[in-house]
Amino acid sequence: MVFMGDRATLLETGRFVQRHARNAADEIIEAVPAVDAVVVDSTPRAGAVPDAGPDTEAETEAETEGRHRRAAERGDTDAMSALGALLLRRGDLDGAEPFLRGATAEGDRAAANNLGVLLHQRGYPDEAAGWWRVAAVAGSAPAAHALGRLHRERGDEPAAEYWLRQAAEQGHALGAYALADLLEHRSDVGAERWLRAAAEQGHREAAYRLALALERRATETLRGPHAYGPTTATGRAGHAYDTAGRLRAADPARAGDDRPPVPVPAPARAGETGGAGPLGEAEQWFRQAAARGHRRAALHLGAILEQRGELKEAGRWYLSSAKEGEAKAACALGFLLRDAGDEESAAVWWLRAAQDGDGNAANALGALHAARGEQQTAERWYRAAMDAGDVNGAYNLGLLCAAQDRLPQAEQWYRRAAYAGHREAANALAVLLLQAGDAGGAEPWFSKAAEAGSVDAAFNLGIIHAGRDEDRSALAWYERAAAAGHTEAALQVGIAALRDGDERTAERHLRCAAGGGSAEAAFRLATLLDARRPDPGPVVLGAPVDQKTECEEWYERAAQQGHRRAQVRVGMLAAGRGDLTGAARWYREAAEAGSRNGAFNLGLLLAREGSEREAALWWTRAARAGHGRAALRLALLAARRGELSEGRKWCAHAVELGPAEVAERAARLSEALHQELTA
Repeated sequence: MVFMGDRATLLETGRFVQRHARNAADEIIEAVPAVDAVVVDSTPRAGAVPDAGPDTEAETEAETEGRHRRAAERGDTDAMSALGALLLRRGDLDGAEPFLRGATAEGDRAAANNLGVLLHQRGYPDEAAGWWRVAAVAGSAPAAHALGRLHRERGDEPAAEYWLRQAAEQGHALGAYALADLLEHRSDVGAERWLRAAAEQGHREAAYRLALALERRATETLRGPHAYGPTTATGRAGHAYDTAGRLRAADPARAGDDRPPVPVPAPARAGETGGAGPLGEAEQWFRQAAARGHRRAALHLGAILEQRGELKEAGRWYLSSAKEGEAKAACALGFLLRDAGDEESAAVWWLRAAQDGDGNAANALGALHAARGEQQTAERWYRAAMDAGDVNGAYNLGLLCAAQDRLPQAEQWYRRAAYAGHREAANALAVLLLQAGDAGGAEPWFSKAAEAGSVDAAFNLGIIHAGRDEDRSALAWYERAAAAGHTEAALQVGIAALRDGDERTAERHLRCAAGGGSAEAAFRLATLLDARRPDPGPVVLGAPVDQKTECEEWYERAAQQGHRRAQVRVGMLAAGRGDLTGAARWYREAAEAGSRNGAFNLGLLLAREGSEREAALWWTRAARAGHGRAALRLALLAARRGELSEGRKWCAHAVELGPAEVAERAARLSEALHQELTA
């Protein structure tokens, strides 16, 4: 799918694609054994007549050809071989063949190798193999390499290994790389040795693959044998975006990025390029390959540097890789620019990557347009991501439709992504079905998502089982979600542990939930710690104020998040320290949020300060919300004012609301007021 954009951008993109195509062709040519074997052996043949004139840097190709041709016509074998190689490189097979055959007849091994190349290009592989064998036996490493590649193409791996090893052991970089590739295909541990040999001679693909091998070994050591898999090096590919452009975790198994995970090495000291050990060495080989123009190595190096926080250098390598046509690097560069606040430049690189088929970039563009309220453009890009094979595109389409209350379409896209294995889409689909009253249809999708690793789905299954009073099953799912860091699940596990009297387990889970931002968990943790505190005793005027205890800090954290009971408790603690201003502030905040206890306590403070009128207003609010003590206070206030009927009315409310002690006092007061009225 191609989208129209700025003309200058599209023209630049066209030049970029053409340049990318030329580079790709050069890499293919380098790897074809028939051409890669065109190497003239520089070792002089015994008894060879020196050429008439030396090569000079200023000598043109035509002058070189003329010099070699004159010497060849005089019967010089080296000149015939060199002239044949020159014509062969130019593609003049007819002109090269007689000179190569003449030099081969004189025993020139380079000519025999190059004659094999010529015959292979003409379509005579068997005859080519014969001449390559002659040259290889005579010690030609390029011929041994070409022969080994030919045998591998024919499926004869033992013969291929024999000849490739001959080339590699003679120091031939391409032979070493081809041998490593063959051994790696067979999972032979000897592959790394030959990758290293080729890399040390400047073979950029060998350097890249050696770096991958070193990183893989280090990753398996750090994370276990199953940690190496299809995820993202930058931490961004394979993510979904909600309609506000916020990052939402997606299924890493569906990320669409074949880069290996990049473990974060130990921080380097000044002047060092990376940490010690395999990871540091891997980085050095990535750097060497990238410096030689390997775009995937540049991408990987950028990812390592980004994870280490060296964003400026990471951006340079992403840019280098992106300019060479690496869509993932263009996408990653876009994220760096976005994080730096340059959304417009980020969009340019995402556009380039998306036009090259990068689904992650298309998703990012979709999120960008959705955040701007451009829903149709966002939908178009999400569809482009889906067309690129990124299942997150379907998930994001579901999110977009759900945000617009287009629930049937949202269900359609969630279902499509869920069937493709997207775990968060399965969870979202289940939520949608549950909200529609289809609990039976929702539960299997919750289960599928939870088994695939969705933490939210595990928590939702806990809610479903709790709703059926299946406490044991609910707790099992809550514990599973809590172990993965789900805040609300940790709260539920903590509450269950409190109910069972296991304070140690309760405290551990409540701390996790409170640290994750749960106000209720912070309040319950504070209550648990508060119960362990010794009685502070009465406040002594002039005594130094103690520092806040840990439980008070948790109360305050919950209060600052709007937890009304915590606000009341913080007010009570402040009042206990003699801080009536602080107490009034917290009581008022709780009361205004609807807390009847906050309103009652605020009334008490105001009454003590002589503001009975305002106190009565808060007590009235508390009493109407069901606070019996507030009703009793209003009854007493009315009695002091001589409003006996009003007092009896509030006494009746207090008797009704309780608790028992309040009801008893209210009944006695009501009787006294009745006697006064009837006296």
